[in-house]
Amino acid sequence: MVVDRVQKILAHKSQLHQLELRRLGKAAEDAPLHANALVLEQTNQVRGIHTLLLNPQTSREDYIFYFDRLSALLIEKACDFLPLRTTQVTTPQGDVYTGLRKADEVSAVVILRGGSAFETGLRRTIPDCRTGRILIQTNYRTGEPELHYRALSSNISQHGLVLLLDPQISSGGAALMAVRVLVDHGVPEDRIVFVTYLAGRIGINRVLSVFPDVRVVVARMGDESEMRWVETRYLGC
Repeated sequence: MVVDRVQKILAHKSQLHQLELRRLGKAAEDAPLHANALVLEQTNQVRGIHTLLLNPQTSREDYIFYFDRLSALLIEKACDFLPLRTTQVTTPQGDVYTGLRKADEVSAVVILRGGSAFETGLRRTIPDCRTGRILIQTNYRTGEPELHYRALSSNISQHGLVLLLDPQISSGGAALMAVRVLVDHGVPEDRIVFVTYLAGRIGINRVLSVFPDVRVVVARMGDESEMRWVETRYLGC
């Protein structure tokens, strides 16, 4: 009887979750892209990289090289929100230069497995960045995202900026859970930047309708029904 009761409670919770996702999706369908969704400027360089990444004929070696290049650009954009403080240094010529230095620690959380594709770009951009990991998988029976693993810095709530790394946002369900994990660990919404390569407007709006102070940095807008393929090309499996 106890097992049956638990199963009924979980089934009811799953139904409520699906109803909420559908409600958020309906609200996001007709809404314009949220102001906190920042699409990378589509310069000639960025468009050229898109062309290579979207071409099935591009070799895996070239795909990895150019994805690493684009991920570095995305992380550089996300670092615009890093809190900075004024500092002075003395140059080799004895002059005093007034510049900037980060005021707080920055860390990143890789959403496994796809987020690992950002790690090379992350290390090239922020070599001393502390990195955590979470694993969220969709229950194919219920369609509900489930948290299976997390490894986060013990003081992550004190970091000045926390990057969430995942190459695609589709429905937004997994992204919602990832942000919720950070918020539950004390990270303020306005210190979270979700970094992704490809996202749909509805998926992004779903996330930002629940967490309006989070920012999303995306390289290319696409269709939220598009299958996840970015990490498959990058990882080769």
